[in-house]
Amino acid sequence: MTTILVTGGTGTLGRLVTERLRADGHEVRVLSRHTQPYAVDLREGGAGLDAALSGVATVVHCASSPRGGDEQAADHLIAAARRAGVGHLVYISIVGVDRVPFGYYRSKLAVERRIEESGLGWTVLRATQFHDLLVTLFQGLSRPPLMAVPARVADQPVEVAEVADRLAGLAVGAPAGRVPDLAGPEVRSFDSLARSYLRATGRRRAVANVPLLGRTYRAFRAGGHLAPDRAVGKVTFEEYLTRRFGQSEQAGRAGWAGRIG
Repeated sequence: MTTILVTGGTGTLGRLVTERLRADGHEVRVLSRHTQPYAVDLREGGAGLDAALSGVATVVHCASSPRGGDEQAADHLIAAARRAGVGHLVYISIVGVDRVPFGYYRSKLAVERRIEESGLGWTVLRATQFHDLLVTLFQGLSRPPLMAVPARVADQPVEVAEVADRLAGLAVGAPAGRVPDLAGPEVRSFDSLARSYLRATGRRRAVANVPLLGRTYRAFRAGGHLAPDRAVGKVTFEEYLTRRFGQSEQAGRAGWAGRIG
């Protein structure tokens, strides 16, 4: 079996990719900032990165941060992968990075370009947003009594385990370039997704659909981050919510949400 390095291997996605590859008998190294023996900050690079890549055939690059540093991290990873003779670099990106002028998306697109031009064998998979991310967003938005969501914006959330399965399969195959996107099974308005979250968690909030301004909002409203023709995911948002929060009579009674806007 091959030796595979998973960057961000303790994160939501990377942890599942690691589990699947190990279950199939592969030797997997987990690289993250705080996990020994390969505790490396990719933004800084250094000798620890070279040691982590020694003898590695494939890298699955899941490490990423909306707070910045992805491009610098990719530069260090690519340079070290070249030195180590890595044959295959697999990268997880986001649907719409080439259509939505959002800062984090632009950074992900820049990393894609670096990988394509790296001289390494490469595979890039774009996925829509994970269910987990929407729940994190709604947890913040539902703190006030009035839950404000962007008007006329939809999303197409996907189950992170399905993305992990696809990445693990790509990692053990040959470099494939840009592969077809992986999107969730349903395109849903933010309003309806927020109401499903409120029902599942038993929170009582009015939901306000708030129009926003700017190019980024217009691109999201136009669906630049969606892939309805690639709705191959199986797990719906409601199924995810049921698994995470369960269902109860009390939650059903308490999860009322009025509409504003």
